[in-house]
Order: sequence, then structure tokens, then C-alpha cells
Amino acid sequence: MFEYSDILQKLRHHVLSLNCTASYHFDRMTQNPELLAPGGDINSIKAAIAAGADAVYCGLNRFNARNRADNLSTDDLIGVIRLAHRNDCRVFLTLNIILIEEEIPALVALLNKIVNIGLDGVIVQDFGLLYLLNEQFKSLNIHASTQLTTHNEGQIRFLHQLNVNRVNLCRELNLGEITHLSSVAHAHDMLTEVFVHGSHCLCFSGICYMSSVQNGTSGNRGRCGQPCREQYITTAQDRAYPLNLKDMSTLCDLRQLVKSGVDSLKIEGRIKKFHYVYAVVDAWRKQLSNHYEHQSSGQDDNVLHSMFNRGFSNGFLQGNIHKDMFIDNPRDNSARSLAEKNGNSTDRGIEQAKKKIHAERSRIIQRVEKKIKRLSIEKIPLEIRISGRAGSPLKVSVTTEDISFAVYSADVLVERSVQSSCSEDPGSDRGQTEHCPGNKKSTKNHPGYDGLLKTFRVVHSSGYQLNNISVEDLDNNLFLPFREIRALQRDIVIALNDLNAFTPPVELPKRVKHTAEKKEPSLSVVISSEKDLHLCDGTNADLYFQLPDCLQENFSAYKKLFLHNPHVTPVFPSILIEEHFDAAVDLLRQIQPRQVVTNNTGIAYYAWKMKIPWIAGPYLNLVNSHGLKCLKEYFNCSGAFISNELSTMQIRLIQKPEHFNLFYSIYHPLLLMTSRQCLFHHVSGCAKERVDKQCLQGCKKSATLDNLRNETLYLNKEINSYNRIYNSLNFLNTDIAKDIPDTFTSLFIDLRDIKTGTAAIGEKPVLISLFSELLHGESGAKEKIHDLICPAANAQYNKGI
Repeated sequence: MFEYSDILQKLRHHVLSLNCTASYHFDRMTQNPELLAPGGDINSIKAAIAAGADAVYCGLNRFNARNRADNLSTDDLIGVIRLAHRNDCRVFLTLNIILIEEEIPALVALLNKIVNIGLDGVIVQDFGLLYLLNEQFKSLNIHASTQLTTHNEGQIRFLHQLNVNRVNLCRELNLGEITHLSSVAHAHDMLTEVFVHGSHCLCFSGICYMSSVQNGTSGNRGRCGQPCREQYITTAQDRAYPLNLKDMSTLCDLRQLVKSGVDSLKIEGRIKKFHYVYAVVDAWRKQLSNHYEHQSSGQDDNVLHSMFNRGFSNGFLQGNIHKDMFIDNPRDNSARSLAEKNGNSTDRGIEQAKKKIHAERSRIIQRVEKKIKRLSIEKIPLEIRISGRAGSPLKVSVTTEDISFAVYSADVLVERSVQSSCSEDPGSDRGQTEHCPGNKKSTKNHPGYDGLLKTFRVVHSSGYQLNNISVEDLDNNLFLPFREIRALQRDIVIALNDLNAFTPPVELPKRVKHTAEKKEPSLSVVISSEKDLHLCDGTNADLYFQLPDCLQENFSAYKKLFLHNPHVTPVFPSILIEEHFDAAVDLLRQIQPRQVVTNNTGIAYYAWKMKIPWIAGPYLNLVNSHGLKCLKEYFNCSGAFISNELSTMQIRLIQKPEHFNLFYSIYHPLLLMTSRQCLFHHVSGCAKERVDKQCLQGCKKSATLDNLRNETLYLNKEINSYNRIYNSLNFLNTDIAKDIPDTFTSLFIDLRDIKTGTAAIGEKPVLISLFSELLHGESGAKEKIHDLICPAANAQYNKGI
């Protein structure tokens, strides 16, 4: 039997060798990339383990971005961790949604339950959760979700400041970009992961609002309804599903992926069934084995084609963003693919292929069912033997089928004449001593047996089943301070769960409501054209200039604009990749503005470093008080936009930090998505088959697309910008200043020339004047605005998320 110090040393060595998230000082030139598999339910997790996954990611019934998956209970999760760790597999928990204020207490209660169960990492999106993990739950490794839209080195540095251990890079990045960001991450002691197989998103993850606006189901809440994959009225290019992307498959790109330095290869699919998970993980495991054992990568991906797929593409990874990445069929393409491969794509050929694929899947299901039947998440039997005598420490010996160890109290046992139980209610501990009576003749008849059993049942939360405690070697009438019993409980949990430290339960401090200053909000106007620089002349409105995604072509003009108009605040976009990000940082450095608004955390990082006051933009998805505290305390953020996805009541609950400004956009075109793809290929058509540099910098195009509900989408491509889709109706909220007074420093209106189905009849100066009157509370202003701007939408403010 190991003594306690020995077992801890052994376990810590085991953790460091098993769990790459616990230590980042490994040789990345020889480290094999991790194979990370999805686990939407228990059988899928078992299938991933059976197929050889190095790690699985899974979600609970709440707070994760795959509500359509079956997901796990907390007890299930504990069992999964035990099973996975016994099979040299890590477990990462997805908490990757934005969290509204009223959910924070339940979130903290959940974190208290899971912080000490041996999780290898938590995957997060919300800045409030990042704040709580940094401040209260420091033992948990933090992984940045793909929902944080990480695509430039500034964002890596930003996340490093928040002690993020690992970051999932955007699906849209190519191998060169992945290589660069992996190098930056490694220099900051961080790991990178990329998706290598599964569904593609048309929009950059984290900034897609299409499902939220159209269906009332927010992708940032794990409820995406995938309206981009819906059928639309047949387009001019004869397409019914013009926005439907093929799935990602990069199996044959393994050698290049390894060379890029990425640390984890992630398979998408938490709503897929167990046989799918097994087949895909097994294919990747064999490919990895071929690469490392034989220095070759097999090209056989037939098994992947036999599983559900929408066709495959590696276009983003290879930097070959072309029109064939789309498919005019959102359903399973496996049978059609096989029929075409067999040279018979007739109805009869497709039917034959379906039968063959069904037979193949049935064989896989039967084989996998046998494999996972042997894998159990049931609690592991555990025995405890307690021994001690007066003048010596209390010894608690723990034995499972895997390990045995002993822990000792720091204080020695003492004799007392007063009878009391050594396991009274832990909540009553006020520094009193506890009685550990002994009875060597009968364990279960021991006067303190039931209390001891209750005391040490804490191990149940570690995936173990304690059925019996032996106290035959414990003398009678012995006492020990209850803090010592607590310490023994913690030591046992630490050893059983491979923890470096035990995190005690966290209680949220009571909210302290600051007295709001009675002050009406100012008006701010967003523009994107130099011809509108005069709009706020002679008014009290502030002017903000929206910058494009690519600044290089007109860098000198933008520099001149801001230097000559220092009262104009630059607004940086969400997506700034590689040289476009470098140009944005260079502009920031050269103009040294009095403040900036940024929707990109990479720019936020450099603004903070340059001591430039910065405001978190509306696409950073800020929805709770802790998120605001995160940005203020870690990056000296001066203010933030509250998300337009929130309802009146959800906004009211948010409490801003002291000396912090809140902003809100009351009128703007409703941006649904931003894409690196060309959205016009299968809608109105495009002369080019591939997206190239000139497309980003020189293309200006627009089109409309109608769904089967007769709703129109507005596709827009501006010079030096990515493709975007806007809602048919602009967002207009003329109620918030009255509904939530004394909250916002400034309310914004966006007067850029973006065509949608909302007609702004009045001239821009007239609109500015009317909105100014609205904020001053002048009667009739609201009605006049609605007369001039119509029709408009406000469903998100009424419903929330």
C-alpha cells in the first residue's frame, strides 16, 4: 500500500503524462496530435473510446451548444470521466453558450458540482464564465470554443491573458494561417485545435444571428435551427439550397495538419449516433497510426463516405474556397455518392447503393454494440478502513480495484469523556471537536458507523460506490477537530480524481446596486463613407466610422481621415485575418485615437496594450454582468455594447461595473451572417469559380434570396469586405430609452448605405434630428420615426434568448 505522499506523487506524474492540458511544456516536434471525438450521449462516448479517441467532448443537459443532442446528467459525466481515464482518454465539458444574468447562480452551482470530479477541461464562449473560472474556479483548464471566432494572433494573446489553455481555431482558416496561429499559441504556452471532419458552418462561428432573428432560436445559445440549410425559392442558378455547404473532410490532409503544429484534431458530431462516431474516429485513428508507424497516410476514406454526409470538401483548409463546396441537397448524400462512384446514378443505382450502405452500417452497428457493451460507467466499488488510537493521527485507508492509498490527519487523536459523533453535520462546524468512538467487536454495530459512512460518502461524487467502512482498528472515545475530517475528505477526493488541488464550494457575493446617475443617453451615429462625415455637424451626436475587413488598399486614406477628424471614433470589424489584422493594428498605432469600438478581441488586446480606451462592440455578445467585469478588470475596457439578442427584462438584470459605460444600438441593418465563402455562386451567379484576393478587395455585389415563407434575405458584398447576409427588415427599438432609463451612456443609430427591405424615407440629417428628439423625450418623435423608417423589426427585444 502506498502512503499518501507516495500516491499523490504517483498520481501527479500520471496526470502530467496522461493529460496534455495539465502541462504544456512538451516537445511539439514529436508530440502526436490529439484525436478529439464528439460525445452527444453515453453510447457515442463509449464508441469514441472503443475506437481509440485520445479525448472526448460532451455536454450536460444545460449550458451547452448542442441542445439537440441527448447530453448527460452530472452523474453520467462522473461515470464517463472514470471510464475515459481508465482508458487513457481525456474528457472536456462543453459550456459553450452565452449566459444570461439570471442563469449565473445555477451556473455557479453546477461549477461547484463539477470542479472536483476530475474534468480535463471546460470549453467556453461567454466572457462572464471566463471571469468566474479565472476568479473562483482556477483549477479547471479553460478551452476557448470555436464560438469565440479565433482567427488572429491578437485574439490568442487576449485569451492567454484570461489563462486559456487551449483555443479552437476558426473552421475557415487555411493551413498557413493555422501554422502561424499554432506557433503564436505555443509561444504563449497554449494549445490549438481545429475541426477536421463534420459539418461546416457558412458563417464564422459566434457571429451568426440568422437563426436568432428568423426563428427566435439563437445559435449562441446552442439552439441553431440551421436556416442556411433550408430550401429557398429556386434561384437564377437553378438551386433550391444555395447556402448549403458540404461537410468537411480532411483525412487525406493529415500529413499537412501534423506539419502545421496543431495540437488537436477535432471531429464534429455531437448529434450523430454512436456508430457514426465509431466509424469516423476509427478511420482517423488508423490514419494517424499509418502516419506515425509507417510514415505514410492511406487514402482510403470509403468508410467516411458510407456514413451520413452532405458530400465532402477540404476547401477552407487548402485555401481553395470554390463553388463546389456547396451542395444542392441538405440530406444524406452517401447513397448518391456511392452510385456515382459505381457509374450508375439512376434511381435504380441509387436504390442499390442505399441497400449496400444500410448493410454496411448494420454491420458496423452490430460490431460497435459488442465493443461498447463491455464499457461501463457504473460507480466503481470502494472500501475504506479507518484506524487510530490516542496520540496518533487518524488513518483512512482507501482501496479500489485500481489503486490503494492512505491519508492521515494532521492532528492526533485525543481521548475525551464526552460522547459525540465524529461525523455530525458538516454544516454545523464551528471549530468544535468531533468524537471518533471505536468498537472492535462489530463494525456495523459501531456507535459512529452510520455517521462515518455519511461523512465519507463524498466519494460518490467521484464516481465510486462506498458500501462499507471498516472501523475495527479504531479505538473508543477518540476526538478530532471536524476541520481534520474535512481535510481527509478533500485529500481522498484529490487522490481519487487526479487533482492538483481541491476547490471549496463558491458562493456568489450579494449584488451591490449602484445608484444610477440621472442622465439621458447621448445619440451616436455610425457611418462608413467620407461623404457622411458632416452629418453630425451642428448636433450633439457623436460620430463613429465603420472600418472594412481589409484596410491595406486604402490604408493612407483611413489614416488621413482619422488624423484630420479626431472626433470620429473608428469601429473595427469582427473578422481581421493575417495581413488584414496587421494593418488594423498598424492603423491603431499610427492614429492613436481617443477611443475605439471593436468587435474583434485581437484589436481589444492591442488597444489595451497601447492604453487606448476601447469599447466592446455589439458582436462580442455581452449578456451578463460578469462579462462586463471580465473586460474591465482584465483589459481596462471602458464600456460595452449590450447584445441586441436580449429582451427588456434580460437587460434590466445586468449590473454594470462602476465607472463603466453601456451602449446599445437602437437602429441598424440586422446582420445575419459574415462568410469567407462567396454567397453569390448559386444565387445570382459569379464569373469566378474560386474566391481569390481580388474578390475580397475589389468585388461589390448584391442580390436577394427568398425562402419558402416569402421572407427575403439581402446578400451584400462591399469592396474590401467579406460576404454578408442581412435580414429583410432593419432593427428598430424606440422603446428602450423609456423602458430602461438611466442605463445607457449612448444609444446608436447605423446610417450606412446598406440596402434591405426597410425604407428610410427621410434624409439622414432629418433622422438624426428625430432620434435626438426621441432621446430628449419630445412627444411625437417616436411616431415620426416609425413613419419614416418602415417596416422594421424588434422581435429580439420582445422575446430575448
